[in-house]
Formats: sequence, structure tokens, C-alpha cells
Amino acid sequence: MPENNEKKDYINHRNRVRKSFVKGGFYSFEPHSVLEMLLFYCIPRKDTKPVAKELLKTFGSFDRVLEADISELMSVKGVGEQTAIYLHMILESYKYYERSKTDKKALLNSSFAAKEYAKSLFGGEGREIFYVICLDSELKVINSVKLSDGAVNGFAFTVRKVVEIATANRSSSIMIAHNHPSGSTEPSNEDISSTKRIIFSAGSIDINLVDHLIVSPSGEVLSMAEEGIISSLKKEIRYLSNEI
Repeated sequence: MPENNEKKDYINHRNRVRKSFVKGGFYSFEPHSVLEMLLFYCIPRKDTKPVAKELLKTFGSFDRVLEADISELMSVKGVGEQTAIYLHMILESYKYYERSKTDKKALLNSSFAAKEYAKSLFGGEGREIFYVICLDSELKVINSVKLSDGAVNGFAFTVRKVVEIATANRSSSIMIAHNHPSGSTEPSNEDISSTKRIIFSAGSIDINLVDHLIVSPSGEVLSMAEEGIISSLKKEIRYLSNEI
């Protein structure tokens, strides 16, 4: 009998939480209450509040829970593989939503358009990620390929891989984009030297690097083309080529 009463209590509680959400969304919810409700749909017959609180205790904040890897999530008591995958899907679905708004065939013929597109790639990301944006002859997006994710020290990629992606997608031009989780969009020396190597290697097979975009967690975006860095690097490469 006590077990039936307990079951009835959490069913009633879930109904109250759902009604509150239907009435006003998550606006008035505490972080643990948002997680608690999300967990309703992958933990159907159990009180999810303790798991929600344990997730927040482990990762420190709601955003860090959603940014966690599946393996990290599974290290939390009460979180199995299905629950970890479900939670990981939430941020991934949001990023997919942001990209879908820009349209896969987005026209990136201005710095403004390029910045908006780059922002859509990094929504909610807390780790450093690098993308190759493949463009056709009209600067329409053919594809955006994630090249590195997570443990990035400067750029964990090879120039050869960038060129391979550009070639595989039959790109006329490319843009590259990465985020700086630290907050500043100021390009590092490594950012600039890597960009120079990509300009040279891609240019050797007639693929033009149009821009390199750096995105901060706040959504600020620096365009190396807009700052004149891309044109300066191309001039430097032409000068060195003529010298040789």
C-alpha cells in the first residue's frame, strides 16, 4: 500500500509540473526542475528530482549538464546510457535547429551573412570546435563539416584534412570557423599561421579561402576577412611566391 501511495504521489507531481510548463514554459522553473521534467521522458517510472539534482551537483550548472559528453553523463548516479544519450540530444537538437534556420544553401556573400551562419554552428558549445564551410562558385553553402571537437590545443587538425574536405565537397571556395570558449575573439598567432597555411594549400588547387571566423560564447564573431587579415596573408603569400 505505501508503495502505491508513493507511485501516486510522483504521478501527481509529474502532472503538476507538466501543467506548470504548459501554462508558462520553463520561464519560472529552477534549473533542477527543468532537468527533472526533461528526465520524465527517459525515466518514466521513477522520481527524477534526485537525478536532476545529482547532475547539477556534478557539473555545476544547467548549461554544463547539456554540454557534457555521453560518457561523462553516465558517470552520474542514476544516469544510464539511454538517459545520457537523451540529454546529449537536447543541445545537439538545438544546434541543428539553429543551423536549419540559416538554410543549408545559405548565401555567404557578405561578412554579416558569414558571421550569422558561423554563430549557428556553435550555439551553446563550451568546447573548442572547428568547422570547414564548403562553398560553391556563388558562395552558397554546400556543406559544413566538423573537423575537431573537444580536446583542442590551438588547432587539432591538419591542413591536408581541410583540403581533403574541400575537395570531397567539390568546393570552389571555403570558409573556416572555430570558437574560443575563453571568450575573446582575438586571433592567436597559431590561428593566423594556420590560416596562412590553409590559404596556401587550398590555393594550390584553386580553392579560395574566403574567411576565417572566430566565435565567442556570447555570440560575438570576428571575421578575419573583415579585419583585413585574409587579404594581408594572401599578399604575403603572393610576395613570397614571386620571390621564389
